[in-house]
Amino acid sequence: MPPDSEFAPPPADTHNLRLAANVHPSDWRNPEPASRYNLVVIGAGTAGLVAAAGAAGLGAKVALVERRLMGGDCLNFGCVPSKAILAAARAAMAARGAPALGVRGAPAAIDFAATMARMREARAELSANDSARRFRELGVDVFLGAGKFVAPDAIAVDGAILRFRRAVIAAGSRPVAPPIPGLETSGYLTNETVFSLTAMPRRLAIIGGGPIGCELAQAFRRFGAEVAILEAAPRILGRDDAGAAALIERTLSDEGVRILTGCAVESVSADAEAKVLSVRHARAVASEQIHADEILVAAGRAPNLDGLALDAAGIASDPAAGVVVDDFLRTTNRRVYAAGDVCTQFRFTHIADAMARIVIRNALFFGRARMSALTIPSCVYTDPEVAHTGLSTQEAEARGAEVKTLFLPMSEVDRAVLDGRADGFAKIHVARRGGRILGGTIVAPHAGEIISELTFAIARRVPLGDLANVIHPYPTVAETLRKLADQYNRSRLTPGASRILARWFAWRR
Repeated sequence: MPPDSEFAPPPADTHNLRLAANVHPSDWRNPEPASRYNLVVIGAGTAGLVAAAGAAGLGAKVALVERRLMGGDCLNFGCVPSKAILAAARAAMAARGAPALGVRGAPAAIDFAATMARMREARAELSANDSARRFRELGVDVFLGAGKFVAPDAIAVDGAILRFRRAVIAAGSRPVAPPIPGLETSGYLTNETVFSLTAMPRRLAIIGGGPIGCELAQAFRRFGAEVAILEAAPRILGRDDAGAAALIERTLSDEGVRILTGCAVESVSADAEAKVLSVRHARAVASEQIHADEILVAAGRAPNLDGLALDAAGIASDPAAGVVVDDFLRTTNRRVYAAGDVCTQFRFTHIADAMARIVIRNALFFGRARMSALTIPSCVYTDPEVAHTGLSTQEAEARGAEVKTLFLPMSEVDRAVLDGRADGFAKIHVARRGGRILGGTIVAPHAGEIISELTFAIARRVPLGDLANVIHPYPTVAETLRKLADQYNRSRLTPGASRILARWFAWRR
């Protein structure tokens, strides 16, 4: 058996063995623990890695504990592999759409095995950034093994006791499957196993129409699979803007994805030919049978609390919400903080990063940084992307704000028209008095690249009208924000002001 195959996700090829050699090397020897650490971090996903590297870089004595794979969900089973797959799917779709731009040629052929191999190669390449050896070089004591609390100020791992002044729980989350009769025995994929496929399933049923479900539905459909999304809620992307969700639903449907909303999967069975899902629609009398070669469950996640022995440290938790923290990310044990998926419903890599930075300030430097002060952007990486930041109209109004919403279709953005991608939109919510930006949504290719300008404006309380003075290169999709700022400034020109200006210019002629 190759030396690192024990920790490598399948298949055990060169790329995955290289990944395992970085994120859980089989020959790793845990160091002798220090007498006391400034910070002990449980979990080497994004939050844990940022906290450990940041604290060590400032001179703190740091220990990092990881029982599975360093890099966590993002590197191994989430952002990194999924975006590599989505890049291939976009390329396939672009090739099919080339004739509409006057480009002629043979239709693109999909080599699924090569696409997945390229993903594994890219993941292995990036894994060096999160490797055990790199963090040892940064001055972090890396302990590979299951850590658990044995006292309010001590953690045990692999027989060693790590005493700390401060600790941070960054244990992440895991996919959960709904309790559907027959699902477990029939077998299913999650985000932790779907990227191990080497042959494309001809038929794929996806339980869950959230971001993961929609992203992978579009990718596998573009690869040529028959795809069905089964969503219990009335619509897909239930946490996103309703107009954006409707546009993505139309896009996926136009591409051939079958979308069933308001439905329940009553049972699953399997035979030699297929896995059969019995699905009942809200207003249907009889169940429908959907046949699939593979089932992907993308219906939620749960915090990783098992084995941490939180009670030994006086740390409160909830099975669904995770570790209980206050606005400063401090647990019920004042020595211990938490960050990332294990303590928040905002389960994004960039939020885990931001939370880790709050922990460094508050745990090590008596800081008072607050989670509630963050302006949180998100992005669904479908094509087009759906990027959101700040508050929705409903959230803003619930806080007592009077909201004005400005809307711009991408058909009015020159770059979108030139690219043949005018099917999206942008909307920004502002306070009626003063024009302070409260939130916004952009639906466009690379919307996630554009939303940061809006996030910065919200965080710095920049009025929307001021964005009209920011020079944006022409033609770009980012120019959408300037157009919305111009629209807002024009809306402030009341009829009375217009009459006064008309008289002024008449007198000046």
